[in-house]
Amino acid sequence: MGALGEAELTLLLRNRTAFLLALLMPVAMVGLSWSSSREWELDGTGLSRGEAVLTGGIGLVLVLVVYQGLIPVYVARREERVLKRLRTGELTDAEILAGSALPSAALALAQCVVLVAAGAALLDVRAPAAAPLLVAGTVLGVVLLAALAAATAALTRTVESAQVTGMPLLMASVLGSGLFVPLAVLPDRVADACRMLPLTPVVELVTGGWLGGLNAAEAGRALALGMAWTAVAVFAVRRRFRWEPRA
Repeated sequence: MGALGEAELTLLLRNRTAFLLALLMPVAMVGLSWSSSREWELDGTGLSRGEAVLTGGIGLVLVLVVYQGLIPVYVARREERVLKRLRTGELTDAEILAGSALPSAALALAQCVVLVAAGAALLDVRAPAAAPLLVAGTVLGVVLLAALAAATAALTRTVESAQVTGMPLLMASVLGSGLFVPLAVLPDRVADACRMLPLTPVVELVTGGWLGGLNAAEAGRALALGMAWTAVAVFAVRRRFRWEPRA
């Protein structure tokens, strides 16, 4: 898996366009979120402007770097028959998919660390109140979105169409999971519905880990929902993932 991850990292670094997009797109989206946050009504939510932007920023990094970044990787390796050849070796199917995801996961985690440090240093945002919960939410997000990326790749015919097939989850997450607009400012019924989206439990755990205020029952519910979505994604991958080029 380490060798496979190293090979994928080399390919990512050689593809300067993909690498720069993975680095700069989350920064641009967080900047856009900061600009739009002037219109948010945060009174009574317990969130400052910087806290709302940066907690959503971690979710943005995960969905852009891990989910949107991995779909074309899986599709390209499938169409090039790399995945088919790897299955003849010692690695299991899960190890092949996980090894391919290592560079994107490492890049996303590094960017999340930078966001936390930048928030504390530049935007006068408090240090994480419950660091283990923040770490748990971030790791859950990486695993969940990598599984969802593999599931989406099964529906994607070409590398060129990868961004299109990934758009529904991206838009649902941006609009309804608290990445741009905190759920606390939405009407109660809308917020309750949005809490069932795949990325929402990750954002809730990250927010609770950074700002505190998430009790054990709420954290357990968010963790259980995130794990349930992960199980659904893994089941879909086991049933539908294609290891050979699509006809």
